[in-house]
Amino acid sequence: MTTTRPASRPASADILDDASSLPRFGIHVFRDVMVPMRDGTRLATDIHLPALNGEALAGPFPTILGRTSYDKSDPTMWVRPVADYFVPRGYAVVLQDLRGRYGSEGTGQYFHVANVNEGRDGFDTVAWVARQTWSTGRIGTLGSSHNGIVQLCMALLRPEHLLAIWPDVTPTNTYAHVCRDGGAMAMHTLGHLFLHGHDSQEIRDKPTEQQAFVEAMEDFREWVWRTPFKPGQTPLAVVPNLEKTLFDYYYRGAYDEWWSQECLDRERFYDKHKDIPGTYSGGWYDPLSTSTTTYYTAMARQNTSPQRLVMGPWTHQGMTRGLSYAGDVEFGPDARWGIDRYNAERLRWFDHWLKGLDTGVEDDPPVRIFVMGGGDGHRTPDGRLFHGGHWRDEQEWPIARTRYTRYYLRAGGLLSTERGEPGTPPARYAFDPSHPVPTLGANVCAFYEMVPVGEGMNADMVVPRARMRSIVTEGPTHQKEEPGVVGARPPYPTLAERPDVLVFQTPVLTQDIEITDHVVAELWVASSAIDTDFTAKLVDVYPGNPDFPSGYHMNLVDSVIRARFRDGFDSEHFLTPGEVCRVTIQLGPVSNLFKAGHHLRLDISSSNFPRFDVNPNTGEPMGRHTHSVVAHNCVCVDRTHSSHIVLPIVPPSSSHRA
Repeated sequence: MTTTRPASRPASADILDDASSLPRFGIHVFRDVMVPMRDGTRLATDIHLPALNGEALAGPFPTILGRTSYDKSDPTMWVRPVADYFVPRGYAVVLQDLRGRYGSEGTGQYFHVANVNEGRDGFDTVAWVARQTWSTGRIGTLGSSHNGIVQLCMALLRPEHLLAIWPDVTPTNTYAHVCRDGGAMAMHTLGHLFLHGHDSQEIRDKPTEQQAFVEAMEDFREWVWRTPFKPGQTPLAVVPNLEKTLFDYYYRGAYDEWWSQECLDRERFYDKHKDIPGTYSGGWYDPLSTSTTTYYTAMARQNTSPQRLVMGPWTHQGMTRGLSYAGDVEFGPDARWGIDRYNAERLRWFDHWLKGLDTGVEDDPPVRIFVMGGGDGHRTPDGRLFHGGHWRDEQEWPIARTRYTRYYLRAGGLLSTERGEPGTPPARYAFDPSHPVPTLGANVCAFYEMVPVGEGMNADMVVPRARMRSIVTEGPTHQKEEPGVVGARPPYPTLAERPDVLVFQTPVLTQDIEITDHVVAELWVASSAIDTDFTAKLVDVYPGNPDFPSGYHMNLVDSVIRARFRDGFDSEHFLTPGEVCRVTIQLGPVSNLFKAGHHLRLDISSSNFPRFDVNPNTGEPMGRHTHSVVAHNCVCVDRTHSSHIVLPIVPPSSSHRA
């Protein structure tokens, strides 16, 4: 099937010889072209070509390729933001459904991101595009999240005609950055699989199974409590390939041969990555912030071609949605990109590498970051705390002038650059798995429940994806329990008031402190259990003001370590009850300015639910526990066992705005 959309302005034949990228063409679409892969499986592909007077032009044109699990023909995700922008500017745009998704063949071969054919399918598609008469054979790829994974898998096979990439919010290590943060199960993964299950090919013609998914997603807040999950007892049972993926994610707590596959741990194979220009974009509140920054760092180190990093104050979709805020915090108008700015930047990138135009991208700084903070903390008209921030250009990541500084956990809840006193007793708390610390703002994505259809509406009248909302605030929020928060209970205390949360904070800061890079906590701990979790969260504590009389506790970055994996994720070593040992928690990257008058705070606990699954403290096999016990945990704060956090402090005299 073909369709034609008109040019935005009249055009004549002489523009065909013009290499500039002004919007001057119409669009002709060849839909569902079935492109064969090396094993004979055919993938549904839409080809959007420049057109004049309703007729597709012969070209050839440089080509933008997008491969997706989210419907290549979706006007909001692919057609309007990609095809409708690039094609009028002289590009062919090729959009393809992944194997086993939407119009493509391969039913039953789709395993979320554990797809062994992903790199090969991408390679074969690039080769097919390069052979077409309408393509110059100069191909660039783009896309976010899963659509970034497929770019990376493809680049590892070095297709000859792939010349530039722009992966956005892209996972690079599924174990570490998607499914098992610190060895604990990242529960948003259940949401990911529900999201991919509700529109799967396997139930496309099965309304009963489709309705079961809708009902499960409407009840998603309850599903996160129904651990341990059991095969055949979740809605995913009707999509066997996705149920298999769920239990691989859930049962495989240790990093094993399955996790080490190229399709899952792309980082292990970076040495195979094609040396081509790449831009890597993401956000401080995206769950893939570590992936984005480490992907850039690896490519900048090993490649000779230009590499670029862009990190904003965004959640997983905050940049493309054009938001100047994340969660309950406003960063100011400079934080807003949106699809118009995003496309303009991508056009500069691909115009240079695919068309050979001088767009200045080779003169751009390698790194552009948004340093959060500096605002006065007033309440904005839409009720958010104004945190502010600014963009800054840098020449490398991590920033060379950073001073990595230890702040020690001290008796009485003090966080200080001085070690604790000898003989100081540890800080203690009891961790009850039946009453976990609730997640109040986090780096999560696709943690979706489906909002029930409202009164007077028929379910068939509402697009399911439009009814999805996160059960956890994506981004920062005040660290106080509230009604409606998963796991919160009356009297709804601040987390600092909970007896199972240890709070360590600096005295009131007398000068601004900027931290920019990964944050690491190294703790000396002990437990009454043979296995338990330790969580860490960095918080910017605002003093009280007229808009927020009790102050505001803004979460910045957090993570967890499952104690059995303290010596590495490839094997399990249980605790000896009561014996002190060291654990390391990798909190991930952030860039924030703590203003004078604030406190810099570190929260330590043993749960953060539903961001992470709750450890039953029994040491039973992952996902197969039969009961839970209370763990009596402690964190050492004495001089011999000097628990501390390593902060990447950027000297204020060296800070400069873009």
